Amino acid sequence: MNDMMVANTIKAQLGGGMFTAMTGAKNFVGNQYSLFFKIGRNAKSVTHVEIMLNGKDLYDMNFYRIRLNKGVPVRTITATVNDVYFDMLQDIFTEKTGLYTHF
Repeated sequence: MNDMMVANTIKAQLGGGMFTAMTGAKNFVGNQYSLFFKIGRNAKSVTHVEIMLNGKDLYDMNFYRIRLNKGVPVRTITATVNDVYFDMLQDIFTEKTGLYTHF
């Protein structure tokens, strides 16, 4: 199995290129179980999102605010949603960030 298969699948389920363009998502980092990325400015002050495949074959989503404090990154979890079906990823992303994933 390709190590990036899950990460690439998550990105496609979020909307692929349209998602990237609409949300300003960048700096994608993936592995065999998850995808982590930075997003553009939004009303909820979320800076990064992590989506992980869990043991139930569903997704867990973490939304972070990462800021520098005297040069040291400080990570705050703004929201966590567990057991997300693939067709709910876009709606939950929009709910937690205020950014739309498609037109």
